[in-house]
Amino acid sequence: MRTYFILAALVASFSSSSLFAQTTPSDSTESVSIKQKFWIDSRRGWHFYEDPEVFDPPKAPIKETLPPQTPPAPPVKAPESKRPEIVEFEALQKRLEESRNVAIVRPTEENVKRYLELEAFVVKQASYFSDVAQRVAWANPDLDVTSQGRPTNVKALQVYEDERRTTRSESLAALGQSHVLMFFFRSDCKYCHAFAPIVQAFSRKHGIKVMPISLDGGPIPGFAEFKVDNGISKTLGVQSVPATFVAEPFTGNITTIGFGVMSESELVERITTVTAPGASTLTPSVTRKVALQ
Repeated sequence: MRTYFILAALVASFSSSSLFAQTTPSDSTESVSIKQKFWIDSRRGWHFYEDPEVFDPPKAPIKETLPPQTPPAPPVKAPESKRPEIVEFEALQKRLEESRNVAIVRPTEENVKRYLELEAFVVKQASYFSDVAQRVAWANPDLDVTSQGRPTNVKALQVYEDERRTTRSESLAALGQSHVLMFFFRSDCKYCHAFAPIVQAFSRKHGIKVMPISLDGGPIPGFAEFKVDNGISKTLGVQSVPATFVAEPFTGNITTIGFGVMSESELVERITTVTAPGASTLTPSVTRKVALQ
């Protein structure tokens, strides 16, 4: 038995020394295979089982990603403070509306009285404002409507009308040098017969030549020389007579004056209005460009 143990120790010693002789000094412990480790570590026994080591390749360093930066929120602008008068006015409006609604839904004596008292206060404030505004206007002529435009005083109104009449007569006299009045009629139209003398008187007074145009080819008293419609009435959209237009033959611009019977003062008013400087820009559709023959 003793000889057996001695022989086993010699075999183990021989195996270990031969294994170490085959291993170079440059081999590291990590490069030794699992089988070599088993033979080196003989103390664990011949039948010991060990799971193989898993080799993890070196991982790339993880880059830290920063969250996207959100732009800073714009500063919140503080609401502008209202003037105390505005706050007071809005509160008064709210009180008046609420008291009125309460009085309508519950028309008790107390509710109605509360609303009427508040309404009387508002009316009093409005009257006071009107008095102050009137005095301010009197002290400032550029704010006084009675000193601008058409006056309300009878004497001032007479002077205003005389000046206006003179100015318009001068404007119409100058207009007659370059414009004519187109008068569309029918020989069987009673309104045309009533309007024809007015057109004649207007022409003589203001020196504007009249171009009478008959739609049915018949004459009308006062205009022995007239033109028969050659389709220009359709171009201008004449659907009823009498119809009056003011035309500028040099440019071919024809502007609508009106339809139906008009007084002489209406003719003066309308013609001076539509021929005033810049009038065509206000209502460009009433002026057409037509070649007169």
